Amino acid sequence: MNAPTTHSMLTDSFVSAELYTQVQQFYARQMGLIDDRLPEEWASTFTEDAVFEEASRMAPLRGREAIAASCRVRAERLEAEQIDFRHWLAMLDIRPQPDGTLHTRVYALAMRTGRGGPLDIFASVVCRDELVQSDDRWLVRHRELQHDGAER
Repeated sequence: MNAPTTHSMLTDSFVSAELYTQVQQFYARQMGLIDDRLPEEWASTFTEDAVFEEASRMAPLRGREAIAASCRVRAERLEAEQIDFRHWLAMLDIRPQPDGTLHTRVYALAMRTGRGGPLDIFASVVCRDELVQSDDRWLVRHRELQHDGAER
């Protein structure tokens, strides 16, 4: 049996092209900041009271300063080990909420390359965020990362 495919069913949950592009640009800039080892700037893309959860790897980080501190340690470690780290995001889904926030779901590949070495796909991750608008920009209030293959 085929599911109905009326026009309204296909478009009811879609966001505008403009909003979709804004969120894509947000993620491209945010991931560029962490990949370029700019921890303070990256942390500024989170709210002051943000929560960052990566259950398979660490306890939740609570607050922008804790997120920045963790990112600083990571940036220093990557520099010492001479590793370039990159994030590739795709399959972005955006769900507007009644309160004006956005719930997003995006697949991420985390890749690392040692200087002079081969590319290593470090992790395949599903990232779920709650985004809030502050002034004219989006910020992450809550991020949950789930690594493929990890215990849940």
